[in-house]
Parts: sequence; structure tokens; C-alpha cells
Amino acid sequence: MARVVITGANRGIGLALATAYAARGDEVIATSRTPSDALAALSGVTQHTLEVSDGESVEAFVSQISGPVDVLINNAGISGPARPQQTLAEMDYDGWAEAFAVNSMGPLRVLQGLRGQLAAAPLGKAVTITSQLGALSLDWPMSYAYCASKAAVNKVMRLAALDLKDEGTAVLLLHPGWVRTDMGGSEAALSVEESASGIMAAIDGLTLETTGAFLNWDGRPHEW
Repeated sequence: MARVVITGANRGIGLALATAYAARGDEVIATSRTPSDALAALSGVTQHTLEVSDGESVEAFVSQISGPVDVLINNAGISGPARPQQTLAEMDYDGWAEAFAVNSMGPLRVLQGLRGQLAAAPLGKAVTITSQLGALSLDWPMSYAYCASKAAVNKVMRLAALDLKDEGTAVLLLHPGWVRTDMGGSEAALSVEESASGIMAAIDGLTLETTGAFLNWDGRPHEW
């Protein structure tokens, strides 16, 4: 049985992952900004309040987590300002800063906090749900703030993979696909269950030899 920490677990992909890991018999530590009735209804899941962009909130959460953590899934994220306000013509800079705080710095805050717990596991796995929109190889002039925040977290976790390998912790970046969530919209190709299933398979296959990889939800390598 694995011990899995999931941020942003109250809806969408995060909730699907919490549901699937709990159904598999794993211990799930689920976090969100506010308590969730959906999480409360799941057996084998404990809830914690966490704002990943707030250092004090992260410290308070980490202080409650003793013992090894097998898998950390940094899933919490936001889309940033409204699309018309994150373009070349117009930028909501406060909204951009918030997107960076949540999407780029938040995952590192949580990883730093749980670094020791991951190292205490036989093979700790630190996973970040990123996006293909953070890939420099993908030239879509849209959502400047969101794309930049995901490109930043990709680089941060690529560097963390190098530092954590000697501690026995493997790092993985995952594009979840185009998923039917509040962010992805109703026309998206994948259900949250399909995305979560692929994400879990990719995490299961992660080793120290493959640390630092950027993969699609179905396990295929993603271009940087």
C-alpha cells in the first residue's frame, strides 16, 4: 500500500486521482483550499486544508505529515487571468503573478516541505501535473501567463530531478491531456477517469533511471 499526497484534490483530475488511489487500497492524503464533501465521502482518504502559494499554509500542512510519503502529486493549479487579459496586447500582471505563485512556486514549496518524507520512502516519487502549453516546442500564441507558469515549473522540476536523484526520489512531469474539467471544457477529448488512469500508470512506471522525464498522460514522451 502506497501513501499518496495529492494537492488540488477536491475536483477534476485531482478528485479522480484520489478516488482511484483510494479504490486501489492506497492511503490518500488529499489537500484543497477548502474542505470537500466529495473527498469526505471517500474511504481511505484524509483531508487537509492547503493553499500551495502560501508558505505558512504549506508549513502547517507539512507539520501534520509524519513518516514516509511514497508519492507526491502536485496537481493544484489555476488558469490565470481571463484569456483576453493574458495576451501580447494586454496583461493582467497581478493575475500573472498569482499564476506563477500557484503553478510554478507552489509545487516547489510542497516538494521542499515533503522532501524528507519522500526520501524516507523506498522510492519516493514527486510528480507535477503540468501542461503541453508549457512546452517551448509548442508554438500556440495563447494564455501567456498560464503557458509561462507551466514552462517555469517544467524547468524547476527538471532541476529538482538532478538534486533529488541521490536521495532516492524520482521526479516526473505529466501532461494530463485535454480533459473535461472546468479548465478543459466540456468538448475536451478525455474524461477525468481516463486521464487519471493513465497518470497512475505513468507514475507506477517511474524509476530513478527515468527521473526528470516529461510525459503525456498515456506514457508517451512529450517534447520539451
